[in-house]
Amino acid sequence: MNRYVLNQKINQDLISRLKNDPKVFSSFIQNQNDGTIIYILEKLGRLENGYSKEPLLILLNHENENVRALAIKNLAKLEDIDLFTTFLKYANSDESTSVRREAVSAIGRLRNKKSIPALMNLLKDRDPKVVMQAIRGLLVFSYMGDVKKELVRLLNHPNELIREIVNKEINDTQPQSKVQTKHNEFPEFLKNTVVHGEVQKIIKYVPDESVHLTFTSPPYYNARDYSIYQSYDEYLSFLEEVFREVHRVTKEGRFFILNTSPIIIPRISRQHSSKRYPIPYDIHPLLTKMGWEFIDDIVWVKPEASVKNRNAGFLQHRKPLAYKPNAVTEMLMVYRKKTDKLIDWNIKQYSSEIIKQSKVSEDYETTNVWQIDPTFDKIHTAVFPIELCNRVIKYYSFVGDLIFDPFAGSGTLGRAALNLNRNFFLTEKEAKYINRIKEELNKCNNLFNQQGQPKFVNLDQFILLFRGNI
Repeated sequence: MNRYVLNQKINQDLISRLKNDPKVFSSFIQNQNDGTIIYILEKLGRLENGYSKEPLLILLNHENENVRALAIKNLAKLEDIDLFTTFLKYANSDESTSVRREAVSAIGRLRNKKSIPALMNLLKDRDPKVVMQAIRGLLVFSYMGDVKKELVRLLNHPNELIREIVNKEINDTQPQSKVQTKHNEFPEFLKNTVVHGEVQKIIKYVPDESVHLTFTSPPYYNARDYSIYQSYDEYLSFLEEVFREVHRVTKEGRFFILNTSPIIIPRISRQHSSKRYPIPYDIHPLLTKMGWEFIDDIVWVKPEASVKNRNAGFLQHRKPLAYKPNAVTEMLMVYRKKTDKLIDWNIKQYSSEIIKQSKVSEDYETTNVWQIDPTFDKIHTAVFPIELCNRVIKYYSFVGDLIFDPFAGSGTLGRAALNLNRNFFLTEKEAKYINRIKEELNKCNNLFNQQGQPKFVNLDQFILLFRGNI
């Protein structure tokens, strides 16, 4: 029975009767299938008396683990210390991990010192989620020396999430913003500015926490004339240096979206193999280590006709081991600057009017697979499609924000930012692309008439802007 039919069959009046009459409750669930019982348990809501306890206790013997877990979850609402032994039994012995986790949570919700020894013992469990529920229950008593001592031991726990939780709750080690500037503001000298020069030199003059969103596609490893590195390690070190600075200049809890893909270095002769480098996967651990929290992976899919054909040979001979698929995807790796604050905090930094103006009112992509045609340009060989920029900007920034691209290329991100009532800050080291950026931004003349012309400067001029001399 689907949930729509259940919603018609089980109304609020019936739920109230079941909650307040244990005989009716027990009789009703005896004749229902698992799906109906689960639906009822999800809809019970607050339980302000003990009338429902007996039917729920009976359901603890149900063969369906979801029924058992929901029965415990509802029993926990009663906050009845007499249920402690029951919860402990299922925490220690149920065959389902979800039931065990719910039982540990129920023990914690009792907020009773009687539960402390049991929760301390559960800190040794092999299931990290069980341990985390035990931590949650013990934090209520963290003012007690013995409890705090046991929690501190978990700083050496093998699970990274457990270590992070303890660090946050016991040692208060979560990153905190040291910048006093309002979250929705940024330095005026960065507004709609394009800097010609090497990004690793330019970005050192960008103040901490100035940028709301960075969206970029770094130069591919030795695949273009403008991106030659002596080794792959040197290439990764370069990106690590730049993205560490991007982290510094990004506002607390805001986003960094990296567009990249594996790259093939062609073989030098038929006696040698080509080499394929998994760039997004090699960059990822460097990013998380420096303080970026991984949020999502978005797959950008291009039409097959637009990419290089890699399987022509296999098409003819069909011999195993020689299969090579056409690479029609690139990755958009979505990261957020680590913070103990939730997304709601970031949103609340803006006025209701800005939030209203920034809402995505039209249709939006509901999956992490974006089908967007690539853009081809006679000057730049790897151009951002404007639609790709539009989506990223609309989904990850507010009207008036500062959008940064450290590898600006032809500057499409800047044009998209202006079209969507955001501001841009771009850096680009190739002179021929600076001219292309000017052409791109000239398409936004009507917007510049309202906001002032963009600034095109070199590194020395940018330093003067930073010092307030221009």
